[in-house]
Amino acid sequence: MHSGFLLSRAAGALAVVCGAGAAHAQVNVTLSPAQPAVGRGDNVLVSVTLTNTSNTVQHLLRWRTPQQGLEAPLFEVQRDGQPVRYLGRRIKRAAPGPADYLQLAPGAALTHTVELSRFYEMTITGNYTIRYRSPAMPSPGTTVGAVVGELASTPVTIWIDGRLPRGSRTTILPEAAAPATGFANCSNAQQEHLVTAIDAGRAMAADSQAYLTSGTPYGARYAMWFGAQDAARGAKVTANVTAIKEAFENKPLKIDCDCDEPYFAYVYPARPYTVWVCKAFWAAAATGTDSRGGTLLHELSHFDVVAATDDHVYGQAAAADMARSAPQRAINNADSYEYFGENTPRQATAAQAAGE
Repeated sequence: MHSGFLLSRAAGALAVVCGAGAAHAQVNVTLSPAQPAVGRGDNVLVSVTLTNTSNTVQHLLRWRTPQQGLEAPLFEVQRDGQPVRYLGRRIKRAAPGPADYLQLAPGAALTHTVELSRFYEMTITGNYTIRYRSPAMPSPGTTVGAVVGELASTPVTIWIDGRLPRGSRTTILPEAAAPATGFANCSNAQQEHLVTAIDAGRAMAADSQAYLTSGTPYGARYAMWFGAQDAARGAKVTANVTAIKEAFENKPLKIDCDCDEPYFAYVYPARPYTVWVCKAFWAAAATGTDSRGGTLLHELSHFDVVAATDDHVYGQAAAADMARSAPQRAINNADSYEYFGENTPRQATAAQAAGE
């Protein structure tokens, strides 16, 4: 816990802030940007400092501060004079009780750094004006109906060299033929990596389909991940790969970065086309074995409307063994499609193996 903050545990303590009409004015809010100009793919960091300038304890609702991350639109953001959309969570809460308040001791300050591009639409190049503003809210637990006043800072400005050109209206991928791709809870830096990962996954899917429709699809690469030649199984693999490629190229993919779990990613198969990416995803390379691009291919295969794959086994060794021993299961295994797409170690096509 920060040295200047104590948790309010008594309902009577709330009267301190509620009974003092100007108490809120004695909490000073300042913003400090980490840098005045932010390059493409860099995070947008600002430090928020709340300082009790009075000689009495001040009480603040936790969710009116960034103490536990941003759980409400606590900033007013404009780009070139136009309002910027808040992308974060809006939460329905119960009426606040004593445990929902922080006590800020006289002279104490709380400072937290917030990465704003996770919560506000900041992918467009421009001059951004940012102000901390938590509007006044009725304070419960009192008989006088006092109001906890507004917390506000003076504005700061940051120039952001965004992924999209100045004047753009929507956050879409720059490729004109690509469908709109959404990002949720992803910083500017994460979005840059995700654009690369999507391109990599799309290329893997296209290469996989090209292999399977080449006229000689049952070479070492196919055998490695899907087993011995069989027309019915081969047709199923081709149909699934085509559907994955179609999802990459023509469906409204959405990627959510709000996952702190140790795994790579997850989806809800019945809820296309949203993919949550997690810690192992960010530690992976864009291409290669168990890559970011391959992870997205793996996850897209899970959707019921794409290929409805399962996770029978994980890892290259297990997937290769299943191709040999149970090819009917291999053609329904998500990792098998990922490894087929990543193609590492690279396997020759049938034509190449024959020396053509």
